[in-house]
Amino acid sequence: MRHLLTYGGAVATETPSPEAPLRILLPQILPALVVGVGSGLLYLGVSELADQLQELMWNNVPDALGIGRYSALWIIVMLTATGIAVGLVVWKAPGHAGPDPAMEGLGGPPMPVVVVPGLLLASTLALAGGVSLGPESPTIGSAIALTYWVGHRFLPAVPGGFWVSLGIAGTLGALFGTPVAAALVISEALASTPGKGSLWDRLFAPLLAAAAGSMTTQLASSPSFDMGLPPLDHPGYEDLLAALVLATLAAALGLLAGYAFPHVHRAFTRLGHPMVILPLGGLLLGLLGALGGHLTLFKGLTETRDIVEDLGTLGSGELAKLALVKLVALLVASACGFRGGRVFPAVFVGAAFGLCAQALVPEINPTVAVSAGVLGILLATTRQGWVSLFVAAVVAASPAMLALLCIASLPAWLVVTGRPFLQLDERGKALR
Repeated sequence: MRHLLTYGGAVATETPSPEAPLRILLPQILPALVVGVGSGLLYLGVSELADQLQELMWNNVPDALGIGRYSALWIIVMLTATGIAVGLVVWKAPGHAGPDPAMEGLGGPPMPVVVVPGLLLASTLALAGGVSLGPESPTIGSAIALTYWVGHRFLPAVPGGFWVSLGIAGTLGALFGTPVAAALVISEALASTPGKGSLWDRLFAPLLAAAAGSMTTQLASSPSFDMGLPPLDHPGYEDLLAALVLATLAAALGLLAGYAFPHVHRAFTRLGHPMVILPLGGLLLGLLGALGGHLTLFKGLTETRDIVEDLGTLGSGELAKLALVKLVALLVASACGFRGGRVFPAVFVGAAFGLCAQALVPEINPTVAVSAGVLGILLATTRQGWVSLFVAAVVAASPAMLALLCIASLPAWLVVTGRPFLQLDERGKALR
């Protein structure tokens, strides 16, 4: 992320001189608002289209054929068909639907704008088809490409990093329904450039874009990571101990995927052609979906709410199976070239892991279990500290949990720092 904010040799926004900050900041308001609203509408459009396709493919068609919506056979057929469809897009679309997603995080240098339709189509098909990936990476990449293309066309004198930061911030605001996540991510990146003026001057336009993107999605669809967990008003020592242990164990579980990721990616890459790689990946995901059931399909946010609502009805063995199957599905989907992000499915893995621990030790508060599990898994799979802490806190929806999660993140970070996560460099080697 850090290099994105200095794209083209300039920091994300012009650094205002001490004597004239308003002269620099005021002209940034309109571009930031436009990009933020546009990013929100882009995310809403992709989500709505994916939801409509999902309804057609998983409800209407099987009902018309008189077969079970989530029967093992239908899951295998649908995921394999999704692999074929996405493989065709990656093979034939201009730019092959963007770079290898195994080498992409939350952002990247601006892609040629001609790549965007194929990337969004591949992502939409994967979301609707039940692939265990989220919408964040393709949507952010598309927003960056479109923002940079339009901005550079009409305001060529503005540094490229400015448009990149607005595209990232606006989409993060839209995805999470709040500008806070974008502010945390971008401030983390900007922290490496001291002496460049006020941090809030540099955050001004990205934060405004994030707020505009957030309000766009809030007004249209009210997205929320709140899982309906019981509030925790007065955490005790036992809650702190549980958070420390569970976040660390969840981080260790996520590390297994990080170590396996380059090997799985290399095995798929050796097959050579997207029309071999993606259909095979779809078949494997179908087999995993048949094993884990419908809760292990799709991006995972709705399914996370489902398992939380079923608190006390799913046994520890079933929850462990859900967590492991979803983690393997995330690993396979990320490695074989499906276009999508890792954050949403990782939330499901962390929640299922935490609920499994709570089922084994009922004395653990379920809010502590779920949020600590989410924190550990996200730290291991994304290595984005602020995003991991933010999402875990939002899932808990309990202000008193924030202190526990901050403390619990420390041993979990010691487990994951310097070790592989779910992203590769251009040579296919694990980033650390």
